[in-house]
Amino acid sequence: MVLMALDHTRDFFGLPGNPTNLATASAALFFTRWITHFCAPGFFLLMGTGAFLAGRRRSAGELSWFLLTRGLWLVVLDVVVLRCFAYQFNVDYRVTMLLVLWALGWALIALAAIVRLPAAAIATIGVMMVAGHNLFDGIRSTNPFWLMLHGPGIVLNASGHVVFVAYPLVPWIGVAMLGYALGTVYAWPPDTRQRFLVRAGLVVTAAFVVVRALNRYGDPAPWAHQRSAMFTVLSFLNATKYPPSLSFLLMTLGPVLLALAYAERVTPPRPLLVFGRVPLFYYVVHFFALHALATAVCLARYGSAHWMFESPDLAHYPFSPPPGWGYPLPIVYLAWTAVVVGVYPLCRWYAGVKTRSRSPLLSYL
Repeated sequence: MVLMALDHTRDFFGLPGNPTNLATASAALFFTRWITHFCAPGFFLLMGTGAFLAGRRRSAGELSWFLLTRGLWLVVLDVVVLRCFAYQFNVDYRVTMLLVLWALGWALIALAAIVRLPAAAIATIGVMMVAGHNLFDGIRSTNPFWLMLHGPGIVLNASGHVVFVAYPLVPWIGVAMLGYALGTVYAWPPDTRQRFLVRAGLVVTAAFVVVRALNRYGDPAPWAHQRSAMFTVLSFLNATKYPPSLSFLLMTLGPVLLALAYAERVTPPRPLLVFGRVPLFYYVVHFFALHALATAVCLARYGSAHWMFESPDLAHYPFSPPPGWGYPLPIVYLAWTAVVVGVYPLCRWYAGVKTRSRSPLLSYL
């Protein structure tokens, strides 16, 4: 959750430029982006695990309804609430990005449809989706349905309104299915489970090294020798996220499994526990805080902040940068720290509300 905020802070405060373009990006900028790659795969994997654990106290029908309603809510939350009041600060719908909550919502909806299958069957489907979706990389289609499954791309461009799907569904749903199957491991004794997580994490990480080194399959962007050994390593690590390639998911999920094993043996700092208890609330609040902080800085620097409310096209998402906008990495890291620290009291308050209340509505945020 904390690392995720770093990437979003860079979006709002960083200098213009693609952090994964090795022709222009520095190693520091590349790794600022790369370290946040572990967030989305971890979210999808653990959401699937959470869905499985939620089913231990519900019938299959109750679990299916639980996942369906929450999935639909995440889609609405992303496309309506966050799009207007956090990402873009406007309601004109000239540009709409279908982002991570949209994909998480559809992953829950997909899980709702298959919860009656054995966990082994769900795991098999998940493996096929994650390992096999790169077989279709050669298909160049503008069909909106195809783009939503295997994009990314523009699914609507009419009358001055653009809808862009940034998180194609197939590989992400596959990760959620693997997470659902992983939930069965959490019924095992702790020592057995931790050994499994370590071994699985090492195997998946080794598989990334092998698949990426072969440079034949698993990523539409092969790595290549660069101007220095350092940048050759960066090229090797520069796996495709949109959509997440097999190499990208192996690279990120292996360490995530190792981190899960390690997390059982330590007591996290209290702030991390608080953020973990209210992850969706944190997500909503931190995005609003980032955009509000950028607006305040813009107002102080330029005397006006109208740019922060304007996103007329994809090139100006989620706002239109003022002339000269953007700050070096030290300022980005400072803003990141300020936002994470700033939202902590509100998250702690809401965590307390959820602890004291039994209202089922609170489970939606």
